Amino acid sequence: MTSSEVDRRIRALRPPKARSDPYKAHASLLEQERRPGGTVEQSLTVFLTGAECPFTCSFCDLWQWTIDGPTPPGALTTQLRSVIESNRESRADRIKLYNASNFFDPRAVPPEDWDDIAELTGPFAAVTVESHASTVNSRASDFARAIPGRLEVAVGLETINPRAGAQLNKRLDLARFDSAAQFLGDNEIDLRVFVLLGVPYIPAEESLEWTVRTVEYAVRRGASVVSIIPVRGGNGELERLQSLGDFVPPTLAQLENALDACVQMKPAVVTADLWDINRFSAPDCCRQSRVARMNRMNLTGQQEPRIVCDECRA
Repeated sequence: MTSSEVDRRIRALRPPKARSDPYKAHASLLEQERRPGGTVEQSLTVFLTGAECPFTCSFCDLWQWTIDGPTPPGALTTQLRSVIESNRESRADRIKLYNASNFFDPRAVPPEDWDDIAELTGPFAAVTVESHASTVNSRASDFARAIPGRLEVAVGLETINPRAGAQLNKRLDLARFDSAAQFLGDNEIDLRVFVLLGVPYIPAEESLEWTVRTVEYAVRRGASVVSIIPVRGGNGELERLQSLGDFVPPTLAQLENALDACVQMKPAVVTADLWDINRFSAPDCCRQSRVARMNRMNLTGQQEPRIVCDECRA
């Protein structure tokens, strides 16, 4: 089956997408985040609405917050200006511009908007954007020079498992990731990496091992921050793979194990992504205390004893 045929199959299985307003960010949040060196900074994350990513990854759920067609010029700056104004008292150190696509793809972020985006992000000491490794090029270094703060680019590595990586429809090999990481380092741009837990085509009993190995790989390639993201179902394709036995949804315990194994992996900061965490399987009696433990570890980088629940003996 060709890549275009796989794309069509994945898209055909998706549930209906809600209509998004290209002039309104679909969400924003303030959060604290540990950085290399142990400092904790305040971050304003803006979930921008724009064009869908052209890479139709089998595990992706970000498409549901995108529009059909390219991002209109001026739309992102309108969204960004509104969010920054609403949070002008936050005194955030960093702003993250997550557009559910690739920041350096002109279809997703019109180049004519760069000057305005650079001006809007001027009050922040650091700016994070997201990009597929294949779109990390001279546009990234150009944007780094355009903004007053330091640039960080978030790149999805997902897994270094060769069989699973080839099946994700991400169109990414390790050589391409390595090249992007080298380019960012050479241009004094920080690298943030996303690593998946519960990757399709990896047996559940091997899931933790491959997640840890992938985090190690990212750290060796210069990642300053690595986020471990449990794969979330709901896009249709993952449910198809689950019915075939090729995908087993990760559990809260597996995410705890992954964070325990990686949280002190210096010099990077390694955290567990806790967004929508209550959807993952765990006993109700101890779920919240276990999530709170992971949140503390994300902020401190220190190991804590595992929660022992008298009710479920987990």
